[in-house]
Amino acid sequence: MKVSSDPDTAPIVPTSSHEKTDQNLVSTIEQPTDDGDVYSVFTPTQKKFIVLTASLAGFFSPLSGSIYYPALNTIADDLGITATKVNLTVTTYMIVQGLAPMLTAGFSDGAGRRPAYIACFVIYLVANLGLALQNNFAALLVLRCLQSGGSSGTIALANGVVGDIVTSAERGSYVAFASVSSILGPTLSPILGGLLSQYWNWHGIFWFLLAFGGVFFIPLFLFFPETCRNVVGDGSIPAPKLNWNLTDKIRHANREEAGLKVHEAKQEELRKNYRLTFPNPLTTLVVLADLESALILIASGLTLSCFYAVSTGASTAFRSVYGFDDMQVALMFIPFGVGGIVSAFTTGKAVDWNYRRHAKLNGFPFVKNKQQDLTEFPLEKARLEIALPLFYIGALCVLGYGWVMDKHVSLAGPIILLFVMGYALTAAFQILNIVMLDVYPGRPATASAANNIVRCEMGAATSAAIIPMTKAMGNGWAYTLLALLLIAYSPALLLTMKSGVNWRRAKKQKEEQKKKSNTEETSIVESEKS
Repeated sequence: MKVSSDPDTAPIVPTSSHEKTDQNLVSTIEQPTDDGDVYSVFTPTQKKFIVLTASLAGFFSPLSGSIYYPALNTIADDLGITATKVNLTVTTYMIVQGLAPMLTAGFSDGAGRRPAYIACFVIYLVANLGLALQNNFAALLVLRCLQSGGSSGTIALANGVVGDIVTSAERGSYVAFASVSSILGPTLSPILGGLLSQYWNWHGIFWFLLAFGGVFFIPLFLFFPETCRNVVGDGSIPAPKLNWNLTDKIRHANREEAGLKVHEAKQEELRKNYRLTFPNPLTTLVVLADLESALILIASGLTLSCFYAVSTGASTAFRSVYGFDDMQVALMFIPFGVGGIVSAFTTGKAVDWNYRRHAKLNGFPFVKNKQQDLTEFPLEKARLEIALPLFYIGALCVLGYGWVMDKHVSLAGPIILLFVMGYALTAAFQILNIVMLDVYPGRPATASAANNIVRCEMGAATSAAIIPMTKAMGNGWAYTLLALLLIAYSPALLLTMKSGVNWRRAKKQKEEQKKKSNTEETSIVESEKS
């Protein structure tokens, strides 16, 4: 079986008749020693640390959003505004959270991940300082948008880093590392917010974020390596000075001592494309225009909308139903987060297992650290067979949560449902995110930015609507409506499972035809000049 290390090469085809007898075997190829054969020169341990660091950097976006929830009523009372008005700061935060990565993704794909991280954290730290000092609604609203703009860009960067160094075959193994931010944010931040709001004041939330962000940013700035494949290739090409960090000098010195020379022609080629330009958000909109991407992104957005609806409505719901204070409301986020943590350490294994199963059925070798051409591989089916049951379980839990809150049942009811809901919704979202990276292997940050737009804008709409909905319809019918939307959309995932391979094949043929036409036009122009 011929295996290509280039994701843009032709489909994998049998090269001899005897290979067909091995069609049901799955070979696992460990990391080769020759740089030319690997997708990334970083070791598995280094990759885990890099992905974990990128994920923790992305932690500041959900942290800054969710830490705010337990203090919403306190802020409203302190500023003399209504609960609906203070919820507007949540909605605008999420709108910017969806739009900002469009700029970050395009910038990082050209200039690299490190300059983008630096810009994001500088904006974030300045915004937190302003929030800690202000004391009026207009300043709160504007600075929360600025805070969101700085922190949310790191989410697209985290997924970009995963796409830079991890292949499709081993992506599930890194789910736990890549998902830390999305899980710990909704879990820990409401507890922190409740403690800070109740025992300090709500301004203390922003002083904490300023200090925490600064402490994290310093080692990130000093030691985090550049991973963007447009800048450093597989990691063997030294980064430009602007993208340099303290560990690069040591790492490349060790490579030189080991006899691994820099590929000068590749370095020169990458330097030609290296640029610091204002990003074009239209590249992200192109992803949204693709049918398969749109179906996946809407499913992801619906999943997170339910997650945000429960998170945003929790403060009002638990206060009115059970008479909770800020700290008690914050503690109710623990089951939600624990379910997410359990999903992170189990979903990846299930995703990789199903990938290997389909590889065996289709005669594809299971190759580590080498990006294969997966045009003819049923990626969507391998991923969504795990995601779809979780999609349904999450919908049923959302429905049940609404009614147990509506009927004022024992506290054990919402606790159990929040745990299962956190597991199912988080796991489904993780898998849908993996599918997006699979569909766009060469542009992971852009794919992540598109994902962010849909999930955040849908989440913003749901967050803004959930409290008026519960007041008008009651918790039961409000959350039943959200659950029915999830269930009604599930046929779109079945269609993606069935037609995904054909869509990707047609898209690749179109791209190849476009490249061929551009090459022919270039040749004609050059011949006319000569």
